[in-house]
Amino acid sequence: MSDFEDSTFRILVVDDDPFNLRIVSYALKQNGFDSITATSGEEALTVISQQGLPHLAIVDIHMPPGMSGFEFCRTIHQFSDLPVIMLTAVNEENTVIEGLEEHAEDYIIKPFNPGELVARINRVLQRMGEFAYELDSLTHIDERLAIDFPGRQAIVEGKPVPLTPTETRLLYILMRSAGNTVNTDFILRRLWPLEPAFEDRLHVHMHRLRRKIESKDKSYPRYIVSERGMGYTFRHMEKEKIVG
Repeated sequence: MSDFEDSTFRILVVDDDPFNLRIVSYALKQNGFDSITATSGEEALTVISQQGLPHLAIVDIHMPPGMSGFEFCRTIHQFSDLPVIMLTAVNEENTVIEGLEEHAEDYIIKPFNPGELVARINRVLQRMGEFAYELDSLTHIDERLAIDFPGRQAIVEGKPVPLTPTETRLLYILMRSAGNTVNTDFILRRLWPLEPAFEDRLHVHMHRLRRKIESKDKSYPRYIVSERGMGYTFRHMEKEKIVG
């Protein structure tokens, strides 16, 4: 069984080989996960737009004739920080390095052991954490705010507000750990993994994001709270209602 007894994690499996899809889906089901399958990156993006983001994706690299697994990862990381495990027969050093540095949390070579795959899934989920809100095509925060991650927009008081890729990814990172402070260094590494980035750069994007989703009363942020010298907290509205 999955290590997360009180949670049902949804895993998206993207592979053009139906046999591999069946093996992975069966292993996931036997270990308490929900699985969604797609035979191409394009189909996977359609699934995400219709059903919302999963908690983790398992992605093959070569899926002719459409987009590659790396291209799929670049696309989803334009609107999320979705953790990815590459599951592929490609064992070239440069490809493995690119996969781990730019796209994925882990890289597994086919043929693979289903038990090892599940263990690695659990390890990634433990490190990344459970997304704090229900992942639907539209993620509802409260009566005032909802987020359309695939559409890169916030719905504020019923009106769509466009978000940039960086703003959308930043919002995902904060919402994933809603109710907990996310360290500034962690945010910088997730947003800009391959280039030097400093707090001033993050502050600019955070300021713009807040202007789009917060209320007009700047003295009391409704959603994103600065923790001086530490990072930022996305307030977990549902838990605060229960406590308060």
